[in-house]
Amino acid sequence: MLRRLYHQQPECFEFTPANLEWAEGQVTKYPEGRQASAVIPLLWRAQEQEGWLSKPALEYVADMLDMAYIRVLEVASFYFMFQMQPVGSVAHIQICGTLSCMICGAEDLIAVCKEKISASPHTLSDDGKFSWEEVECLGACTNAPMVQVGKDYYEDLSASNLAELLDELAAGKVPTPGPQNGRYASEPLSGLTSLKEYDSGRTKFNASVQMATDVGDTIKRIDGSEVPMSTPWVDKDGIVAGRQTGAEPPALSPNPRPAVKQAEDAKIKEKQEKREADAPSQELAKTDLNATSSSDDVDDLKQLKGVGPALEKKLHDVGVTSFAQIAAWTAEDIAAMDDKLSFKGRIERDDWLKQARALAEGQDTDFSKLTGKSEAHRD
Repeated sequence: MLRRLYHQQPECFEFTPANLEWAEGQVTKYPEGRQASAVIPLLWRAQEQEGWLSKPALEYVADMLDMAYIRVLEVASFYFMFQMQPVGSVAHIQICGTLSCMICGAEDLIAVCKEKISASPHTLSDDGKFSWEEVECLGACTNAPMVQVGKDYYEDLSASNLAELLDELAAGKVPTPGPQNGRYASEPLSGLTSLKEYDSGRTKFNASVQMATDVGDTIKRIDGSEVPMSTPWVDKDGIVAGRQTGAEPPALSPNPRPAVKQAEDAKIKEKQEKREADAPSQELAKTDLNATSSSDDVDDLKQLKGVGPALEKKLHDVGVTSFAQIAAWTAEDIAAMDDKLSFKGRIERDDWLKQARALAEGQDTDFSKLTGKSEAHRD
C-alpha cells in the first residue's frame, strides 16, 4: 500500500501543555545526542492527540528531536500503526482480517462497516465520526473475530453486536471493551477447565478491560490528563539516570565498548589505507578538519551523495566547506565526523572521500551529474 502525506493538511500542530511535558519526559530516557530514539513514542502521542499524523505534526516532532523531516516521514510511513490521513472524530475501526478472524466472520464485520461507515476503507463517514480499515493479525485469535478501536480490543463479535457497538459510539456512549459474548477473557467458550479456584476472586473484568474502565480513557483521545502521567525514571528532584534535568549531562565514556570500538577503528583504518593505495599519484594537500576555507574555496557539498542541506550546514558549522578537506580526511577524522554528524557509517557507506577526491580534481561523479536535475538529496 502506498503511504504518503494526505493532500489536505492543517496549518499547524503543537502538543497540548501536558502532552508536551510527557514528550519531554520521554526524551530523557535516552543519552544526550540520541534523542531521535524517542521518535516513535512522540509520533504515537501526536497521533493519539489528533487522531492522525499531519505534515505539521511530523515536522513538529522532527524539530523537537533535531531530526531531518524526511527521517520522521520515513518512520511514520513505514509503520502501519500510524495513520497518514484523517480518521473518524469518534472512532477509527481496525478490523482484523487474518486467518482466525476471517474464518470466524471478519467479512461480516467488514460488511457492517461498509454499510454504516463508508463503502471503502480510510474514508470518513458522512458525519465525519467514523472510519475503518482492515488490518493484519492483532493477536487475539482465540477471541475471533475482533476489532481494535484506539487502544482497546472488542472481541468475540458478530455482525449484529458490531452494529450495536457503532450505534452506541455514535450516540456518545463508550461500550465496555473486551469480549462481547459474555466471555471473561480467552478461556474456552464452554467455561474454565482448570484454575477454577481463582474464578471467584477475580475482578469484574479481565485485567486489560479493568484498567481501561478504571482509567476511563478507552476511546477518548489522549489530552494529557491520563493517569499515570509521570515519568518513573525521573525522581521527584528531577534526577534522570544520575543527572539533574536541564543540567549539563555527564561526559559519556569515550570508549564504552573497547573491543567493538577497536574492531571498528581497525576496519576504518584498513579501508582508509586501501583508498590511499588506490588514490592517484597526485596527492591533495591535507587540510585541518576544523580549518575554515576562504569564501573562494566553498564548494557545493550537496554534490556528494548522502549530503543534503542539513548535513551541509553541519559540515559548514565545523569548518568543512571544500571537497579537498573531505578528500584529505584520515580514519581519525572520519570517526570524529561520525560523532559530529550523528550519522555513524554514512561517510564510509557513501564513500565521501572517493567522491570528494574526484570532485576536487574537477571530475564528475555519477551523483554530481544528477544534482542539477534532481532535488532528491538525502539528510
